[in-house]
Amino acid sequence: VVTWEVEGLQTVGILLVVCSSLKLMHFLGLIDLSMADSVEDDFELSTVCHRPESMDKLQEQTKFTKKELQVLYRGFKNECPSGVVNEEKFQTIYSQFFPQGDSSMYAHFLFEAFDTNKNGSVSFEDFVFGLSIILRGTINDRLNWAFNLYDLNKDGCITKEEMLDIMKSIYDMMGKYTYPTMQDDAPREHVESFFQKMDRNKDGVVTIEEFIESCKKDENIMQSMQLFDNVI
Repeated sequence: VVTWEVEGLQTVGILLVVCSSLKLMHFLGLIDLSMADSVEDDFELSTVCHRPESMDKLQEQTKFTKKELQVLYRGFKNECPSGVVNEEKFQTIYSQFFPQGDSSMYAHFLFEAFDTNKNGSVSFEDFVFGLSIILRGTINDRLNWAFNLYDLNKDGCITKEEMLDIMKSIYDMMGKYTYPTMQDDAPREHVESFFQKMDRNKDGVVTIEEFIESCKKDENIMQSMQLFDNVI
């Protein structure tokens, strides 16, 4: 259950990153690994517009096993026959996860984080590289990925304006009527709390070093980062 206490802001953000990725995996047809034996031929023989890297190469580049990659590819191919996901498809997927709100802006931010090549599409490689970090990476790897999501203009620091955009997208996604006691200025209050905790030198921006140091000292965040270890 997501709680909206001010002190839980960072945990909410981290959990949404991980949970959203898990929801995407579920939508793409993640199945029990015992059912994956016949997937390898599909991976090698499928005719798609974008053909992924070889299974062995992807296994070397990620922290997934060959069978896990086979399972992920089956789901990805079923939902995305062309081999890539564009932002419109990404937003459609998330609208089904959060029908009570408007998830389009949060989906946009998450899409940008997965679209590492900045070519307007997320390939199977992009998808599994991101998931490998979120689900199997070190604490530093995961926190770096989360920081990159919040650093909207990718200049190496998070501003209050960027964090406010993120928080507004989260409120829109969850649906303001889900939390009727929340005031319109609640996202801004959360941003102020975030900066009080994270902006250690009080210069008005949060750097990657400040972000990682603060997160590592927060027990709730550290627990949330480990909730989905070895999820598949």
